[in-house]
Amino acid sequence: MSTIDSGHCGDGVARRTKRLWTDEEKRSICFQTIAPGVSVAQVARRYAVNANLIFKWLRDPRYAPDPASAPPPSEEARFLPVEIVSETRSAPTAPAAENHIEIELAGGHRMRISGSYDPEALARLIRGLSA
Repeated sequence: MSTIDSGHCGDGVARRTKRLWTDEEKRSICFQTIAPGVSVAQVARRYAVNANLIFKWLRDPRYAPDPASAPPPSEEARFLPVEIVSETRSAPTAPAAENHIEIELAGGHRMRISGSYDPEALARLIRGLSA
């Protein structure tokens, strides 16, 4: 990529540059747009280019990626059969016993935890607050 000066430089005037992309760079950027799950906007942000410019390159047969070179679609994403059934009512369940922890920290601060928690994360939090 090279740049040319398209403006003049003086006090309080910003220098504006126009980037010149080689044909190979344009082909490479356009090829990245056909990857599964990647949008033209993401590729444009990656290269700090307006997405409309990439769309323009994609219309040009010199830069448009070959559809045969596109990676095969992922086997992960597919539709699964769904069955809709009438709503069934189950017997109300008794509320689970609530877990409560109350910790008094230095400086008169109190920490109250209710419900389930990760003991390691809680220990890291306490260490961080008491340091």
